[in-house]
Amino acid sequence: MNCKSISLVGLACALVLSGCSNSKKPQAPTISNANELKSVAYQHVRNATARVTYGTTTFLVDPMLADKGAYPGFEGTYRSEIRNPRLDLPTSAQDVIEDIDAVIITHTHLDHWDKVAQELLPKGTPIFVQDDSDAKLIKSQGFLNVRTLSETINFQGVTLHKVKGQHASDTVFSIPQAAKALGNVMGVVLKSPGYKTTYIAGDTVWTPDVSKAIDLHTPEIIVLNTGAAELSSFPNDPILMGKSDALRATQVAPRADVIAVHMDTLNHCKLSRSELRHFVVQQKIETRVRIPNDGSTITL
Repeated sequence: MNCKSISLVGLACALVLSGCSNSKKPQAPTISNANELKSVAYQHVRNATARVTYGTTTFLVDPMLADKGAYPGFEGTYRSEIRNPRLDLPTSAQDVIEDIDAVIITHTHLDHWDKVAQELLPKGTPIFVQDDSDAKLIKSQGFLNVRTLSETINFQGVTLHKVKGQHASDTVFSIPQAAKALGNVMGVVLKSPGYKTTYIAGDTVWTPDVSKAIDLHTPEIIVLNTGAAELSSFPNDPILMGKSDALRATQVAPRADVIAVHMDTLNHCKLSRSELRHFVVQQKIETRVRIPNDGSTITL
């Protein structure tokens, strides 16, 4: 999706903001205790791109599949002179899409739905989106099986619950041009009988909707985009979660494991994986917060 300039207090924004060590589907783990929840495999690819497997159903989340440096940096953001993505994929783009059952697109910014993904994915792939606007766009790109996630939907035994996100603070969203450029975003909760519930928060700051989703669904796994990305006109007012949010998640959901992603790949993300790893050790939450490298698989 190409960027377009937006004027905002000197901010020209084309805001498209915000693993697989083995791209094959992992085998569902065997559980000796019938009352114990079965594990979920989260394969971190890069940025927010992941493969999430419940049993035999694999979802590809927010695919950005271009080679390193394929796109210019996002105008009007921190370090916009740096090209994106900053890192190569850990495997081929074809491996990333192999054997998936459906795609979840939390929003259509470039770093969550790029041209390479649009070209490689078969046009009949089931794709779940947040609203009719995103559905219309993706249908215009030739996809034939686009489904709007208005509230909940069931797919191959997995229930998807939409969670409203907000891609910046109230201060940033009070500026109409910024709100329009950032647009709507969603998170999604995945549930399947006998499996751990997983909440993928998406490109959002911490809002009452995030707290409500955790209270309502009590997820065992919470995936947070913690890159703390910034607009140049709003320094120190991130449009994504950061390290304090990783800590907060462990406090409000004491039985959940947290997976922190969306770092090191884009020009405007200020928080790095190394900095977050240092922070979680300081806070003594390193056993609760997983920070995967690109290409790694976490089974929880």
